[in-house]
Amino acid sequence: MEKTKATLEIKVVPICHSRDLRLPKSVIAKYAIGESVVLEEREEGVLLRSKKDKRLSWEETYKDMARERENWSDFETTTADGLDKEPR
Repeated sequence: MEKTKATLEIKVVPICHSRDLRLPKSVIAKYAIGESVVLEEREEGVLLRSKKDKRLSWEETYKDMARERENWSDFETTTADGLDKEPR
């Protein structure tokens, strides 16, 4: 079941030659937003996130795993456990 996401309408305020988005204090605290945020342009819209977000993207995860040169030989034993021959 997908978790319901909160939807907020926020004001876009003109400041000189740019615009300012005013985020509620509760949102700033909840997502640990400091002096700046990361803006990601996505197909479905714009995502703002805290710079403190330490999650890796899929590409970063792959590169990190490749750097570690982890031994996956144990994985081969689970693929040869015979479960693929079980009747369905």
